[in-house]
Amino acid sequence: MSDKKFVICNADEGDPGAFMNRMEAESDPFRVVEGLITAGYTIGAHEGFFFVRAEKPLMASRLRRAVEELRKRGLLGNDILGSGFSFDAQVILSAGAFVCGEETAMIAALEGRRAMPRQRPPFPATKGLWDYPTNINNVETLAQIPVIFQLGPQKYSEIGSEKSKGTKVFCIAGKVRRTGAAEVPIGTTIRKLVFDIGGGVYEGRKFKAVQTGGPSGGCLPEKFLDLPLDYESLQAAGSIMGSGGLIVLDDEVCAVDIAKYFLTFTSNESCGKCAPCRVGTKVMLGILTRISEGKGEMDDLDKLRRLADSMRETSLCALGQGAPNPVLTTLKYFEDEYVAHVREKVCPAGVCRLAEKSEGTGQ
Repeated sequence: MSDKKFVICNADEGDPGAFMNRMEAESDPFRVVEGLITAGYTIGAHEGFFFVRAEKPLMASRLRRAVEELRKRGLLGNDILGSGFSFDAQVILSAGAFVCGEETAMIAALEGRRAMPRQRPPFPATKGLWDYPTNINNVETLAQIPVIFQLGPQKYSEIGSEKSKGTKVFCIAGKVRRTGAAEVPIGTTIRKLVFDIGGGVYEGRKFKAVQTGGPSGGCLPEKFLDLPLDYESLQAAGSIMGSGGLIVLDDEVCAVDIAKYFLTFTSNESCGKCAPCRVGTKVMLGILTRISEGKGEMDDLDKLRRLADSMRETSLCALGQGAPNPVLTTLKYFEDEYVAHVREKVCPAGVCRLAEKSEGTGQ
């Protein structure tokens, strides 16, 4: 094991509707920097980086000011507080590619190369930045370190679910009365976040589903309202926790259209290195587009499932592996809407091109 090591804070928050990292770093940057220093001390690293999405300049600015202030006060730099431990950090702006959130693509970007994931193993913990052992965590994880020290591990462990301790910040967006960020114990139900905290959907509308985990997450219908928001429960339902984005959908949203929306995003953001992601997202998007235009066939639904399975099994990184999730979950829980588009040539929600033929649209 090398004596030279690095720690990196992943602040490349790129999920649509997600702003929990930006909010945390902007409101309390010293806590995040303290977390990185502690991580560096723990593994014996002497240099750290904050990799910040370029579209969030205020987060970068406040982290830089915090680093400078701590350096002035002797809490960063050589021989911190006479302890013999030296550690320094710097803030780097990303070029804004969604794939930079993947740790090996982030490392490539920090090294000045094109941001593309690489095959693992070796993992960054053994061969990371400039081939040295590297520890990577996100803003929220590092911000929890000072809290654990303050409360003590036993007290901290009393918060959260059995397998996932502590709190999680969720960003509530979409067709909901009160958008914003909410920090709740891990294991809080979807119902509590959407209705008690978010105020529910607008008057006259009906809750339809919630998309968790960003563009690589799943679309969960009303029957999952009492599902606890923890890693295990979401994975079992076909979704993920991801960064903590929570997009609320009402009955004005079309399941096919929302799947197409997220596939458009991941297709555009694919780095193109591996064929399953580069080609698979384009082909899936083409099928979804045909279905939304009333040109689909029933065989297209099986094609989508087969493509999704192949992408999940063979894509190089989490972008390609997770890209089919919105399609798979909408197919699983809202298959009747796909069938209506294909067989009846109507969009039940009145969103897609043939919506004027849908009953009750009045068009």
